[in-house]
Amino acid sequence: MIKKITAALLLSFSAAAMAVPLGSQSVLVVEEGTGKVLLEKNANVVVPIASLTKLMTAMVVLDSKLDMEEPISIDKEDVDNIKHSTSRVPVGATIARGDVLQLALMSSDNRAAASLARTYPGGPTAFKAAVNAKIRALGLSNTRIEEPTGLSPNNTSTAADLVKMAEAAANYPAIRRYTTDTKEVIDIKGRKVEYHNTNRLVGAKGWDIDLSKTGYTEEAGRCLIMRIKAAGKNATLVLLNAKANSARVMDALNIRRLLTGADEPKVLKASASRKKAARSAPRRRRAAM
Repeated sequence: MIKKITAALLLSFSAAAMAVPLGSQSVLVVEEGTGKVLLEKNANVVVPIASLTKLMTAMVVLDSKLDMEEPISIDKEDVDNIKHSTSRVPVGATIARGDVLQLALMSSDNRAAASLARTYPGGPTAFKAAVNAKIRALGLSNTRIEEPTGLSPNNTSTAADLVKMAEAAANYPAIRRYTTDTKEVIDIKGRKVEYHNTNRLVGAKGWDIDLSKTGYTEEAGRCLIMRIKAAGKNATLVLLNAKANSARVMDALNIRRLLTGADEPKVLKASASRKKAARSAPRRRRAAM
């Protein structure tokens, strides 16, 4: 009887999962602790991952046990020559390494991430070797990372590998804290500058987020990693290659509704209105967020 009830519940949950509208091309939602797959779509397809890369960058930097209070300078070498994206961190600024790490994670700043690799003991070559060693240690068999920002389309992975990466990153209190800060004021050349989280769901009403990272390049589309708690359930979700930020957010909302058992018609209606708004809104060019 118990087996029949369990089977019925699984079938019911699977049917609900299949009904969830998803705009992202690759999706994976895994229950924490059990590893149970709650939702899956193209989870083993290798795609560019944009700034989700920065979670790996942060782990490697923290593994090195470097002094987080040590000031490091933002150099012209840290300027994005791949996508020519903008940055609010000026060349010549000297910032504590911990603050630079926060800017890379919370605000997804590319110069910050590049400077972390450049100032790694042994420089970018040693940093890349450490990244490759970390990839092997975590068993990320379908992951390739060539540089620390995610600007390169050659930084690729799968939703399945990225769930593993997120679970590993969650073991670092600094990563959990920095990726879930809504904003921070940092001293830049004697001026107080306020920076914000690139994930607008962080700090939003009804969201309990333990880890977060967004990503965007033209090749990768809109990407998102989050560890969330909803209705007593803890889950890690990975969304890759959504065509618009609104689609990425709506996927996250739909997944939370799936976890909480909220009714789906409202989700479908909201999804349709968001898509219509996304099509009519002008597009802005941004990179590796």
